[in-house]
Amino acid sequence: MSVEENKAIARRWNDEVWSKGSLAAIDELLATNFVFHYPAPGVSPDLEGYKQYVTGSRVPFPDFQYTMEDIVAEGDKVAIRWSGRATHKGEFMGIAPTGKQVTMTGISIIRIVDGKIVEEWGEMDMLSMMQQVGVIPPAGQT
Repeated sequence: MSVEENKAIARRWNDEVWSKGSLAAIDELLATNFVFHYPAPGVSPDLEGYKQYVTGSRVPFPDFQYTMEDIVAEGDKVAIRWSGRATHKGEFMGIAPTGKQVTMTGISIIRIVDGKIVEEWGEMDMLSMMQQVGVIPPAGQT
């Protein structure tokens, strides 16, 4: 697959899987031997665990909308710097819904083989999100 074809897969992954929560898109875009390199505690690092993670992420933030800020590709890997906005409407990590708007940022790297995503790595700014829902005070405040 070309770099541009891999970027198109990454864009579809962002739009359909993360912004819409589509499990059908997961089945279309991810390989059956997919490996998730940063699952949440208690979530398996495979395709079924990924579906659980995507579905579970939409419970506290059902209106999450992701934006690809940057996309860079080389070979079989695509790196995405993203941001997301949502409203905290459901329990999140034991935190009752606050109704607050949150913004999250992160970086994801996906590896694509034969048109399917076979691996994902990522980092998210969870500290900032926890500050936004009021669980952790902003830096410099006690």
